[in-house]
Amino acid sequence: MNTLFLKLGWRTLLRDLRAGELRLLIVAVTLAVAALTAVGFFADRLKGGLQRDAQQLLGGDAVLRSDGQTPGAFVAKAQALGLKAVTTVTFPTMGRAPDENGGASKLVAFKGVPDGYPLRGNMKVADSLDGAGQMTRDIPAPGTAWADASLLDALGLKLGQTLLMGEGRFTLTRVIVQEPDRGAGFISFSPRVMVNQLDVAGTGLIQPASRTNYRFAVAGDAAAVKAYVKWATDEIKKPGAESGIRGVRLESLESGSPEMQQTLQRAEKFLNLVALLAALLSAVAVAIVARSFAAKHLDDCAMLRVLGQPQRTIALAYAFEFVVAGLFASALGVALGFAVHYGFVLLLAGLVETALPAATLWPVAFGMGMGLTLLLAFGLPPVLQLAQVPPLRVIRRDVGNLKPASLAVLGLGMLGFAALLVAA
Repeated sequence: MNTLFLKLGWRTLLRDLRAGELRLLIVAVTLAVAALTAVGFFADRLKGGLQRDAQQLLGGDAVLRSDGQTPGAFVAKAQALGLKAVTTVTFPTMGRAPDENGGASKLVAFKGVPDGYPLRGNMKVADSLDGAGQMTRDIPAPGTAWADASLLDALGLKLGQTLLMGEGRFTLTRVIVQEPDRGAGFISFSPRVMVNQLDVAGTGLIQPASRTNYRFAVAGDAAAVKAYVKWATDEIKKPGAESGIRGVRLESLESGSPEMQQTLQRAEKFLNLVALLAALLSAVAVAIVARSFAAKHLDDCAMLRVLGQPQRTIALAYAFEFVVAGLFASALGVALGFAVHYGFVLLLAGLVETALPAATLWPVAFGMGMGLTLLLAFGLPPVLQLAQVPPLRVIRRDVGNLKPASLAVLGLGMLGFAALLVAA
């Protein structure tokens, strides 16, 4: 195998680096990749954070909603797959202050929770009406209740006093500041009252015609959750009411509530649009710099042709030079983009939680692929014309000038460029 082009490629690479003619091209690709990967790393981490927060909004990895008690088959399947599970019940009811405290009443969103709640996320509660609150994994003790500050204000109650609901009497012990799986339904606009699930039956509020909403949340290994979601979806779609699953619906990250899906999709589309604009500007910059680079090497290639170098060797030498330069520039751009994306996190610290999950390796692969694509698809075509420079240019400078890139070359470059953007 003829390896002459490797030696020629190394020599031209070192010469162009010393002369500074290749540095501008490397800088253009490095900045292009840095811009793309900075957005890519930030988008990847933000998407992971949104998915994490979406799990907290769900209260688990998947949630089965039903109008009555969760069918036993769904509970048994979750246990068989080794998933953690909790069942909560919510419904609207009236909360009332004792007569000695004014006797005021207000519609509330009642919620009974068991031990282990919530599966994802944390409750944030405060010990006073004006307290900032602290995260907790506890739930209300039997005989006590946690409530929104707006309910205490409406009823004129304070922590330590009694709230009446149905036949139950509850001592208000904490103020709810944040509830991970509250949702956005109509009932969620009413003040929340949270009690221990052991106290629900004693209130006498759940009757045969009560409008209850049971949420069976599961969490665990991703493969087990996926298997459970598939099985539950198939069960729900079975025809007929004899299976006893009427009124049951499944929510997950893939098929969850519309507001969660819209948030994830809009954020992803916005960040992809930013990456697209950066990539288009980068392609133009690389094409301009590469054409200028090729124009400066016309005479050099004409001399190589006079000395007997075939077109194939010259073309392979420049292709090798651009591949090496592209790998170096892409790697440098990925490292720079990784550092720059922390600036995005700091600048948006007021809007985006800084404790985002770690990025995956996808932005690295995307940055390397985009850098090589930009250089080879938009930068290499005018350079490859150097192999076709006639030896006559040594004595006649008006021959062998660069020609406009053909539509086929431009189409091939745009095709590869578009494929990477779609993959992003």
